[in-house]
Amino acid sequence: MRIALNQQHAGEDRAENLGRALHNMERAAEAGADLVVFPEVALTRFFPQERGFSEAADWAEPIPGPTAGRIAAQARALSLVTVFNMYERDEHGRMFDSSPVFEADGSLLGITRMVHITDYEWFHEKEYYRPGDRGAPVYETSVGRVGVAICYDRHYPEYMRALGVAGAELVCIPQAGGIGEWPEGMYEAEVRTAAFQNGYFTALCNRVGKEERVTFAGESFVSDPEGVVLARGATLEDDLVIADLDLGACGRSTARKLFWKDRRPELYADWLVGKPGHEPQPEHEPQPEHEHGS
Repeated sequence: MRIALNQQHAGEDRAENLGRALHNMERAAEAGADLVVFPEVALTRFFPQERGFSEAADWAEPIPGPTAGRIAAQARALSLVTVFNMYERDEHGRMFDSSPVFEADGSLLGITRMVHITDYEWFHEKEYYRPGDRGAPVYETSVGRVGVAICYDRHYPEYMRALGVAGAELVCIPQAGGIGEWPEGMYEAEVRTAAFQNGYFTALCNRVGKEERVTFAGESFVSDPEGVVLARGATLEDDLVIADLDLGACGRSTARKLFWKDRRPELYADWLVGKPGHEPQPEHEPQPEHEHGS
């Protein structure tokens, strides 16, 4: 299976961003890709970098909806499995950071919603996103079993393991990662480690470009089930990152040959719940959620 990571910037003109995305899907298909992955909130500026950005509510759309429909139509026209990411408003007016996954015929296979929502400098996501309520689904696509870990979810071994338990052969990671956000080397290391521990491919597609408060690095990459990087995107430039994946490598991986057969899942629930009074406490109390425009 050939994968393409559409590492693209997002300017102020959302129509222009969409046009660029559709064009890059064409480029991916021309390069022989079977599947394309987009960055986090791919077609707007990264609004969580600021508090109180009320215009963001106008950018949220239903799925299916106008933008998702354009992406689905292009997926169908190009026979391209597509992992998109956008700001979703559901039928109850709730907002999510969401990845609709489209089959090569344009049909909607499902929607992954980001589960873990954070708040720290320039990433005020609790103000805009509800925690996802769809779990950690894996989609049976025409090119393989695909899971999605949206940005912050990749930091949680429990989430990455859940995708492995559900049979993912490829985990796509729509990402918004800034320069200097994490310690040197950690950007790749944790995702490569997840691939190695779980025996699946990982494909992280990052935003790129300088915005008001964050400069997004790009540097998208694909890792094989042994944690070896197969392809990397450019730094601070739009790029289309192409890699060929032999999904049979998942079954031959170290994780599948060794780690999985010796797991003790009957023990883990008690370990992970924690004892009352001993749970790690957040430095600050979480801020109350509210919905824009509701």
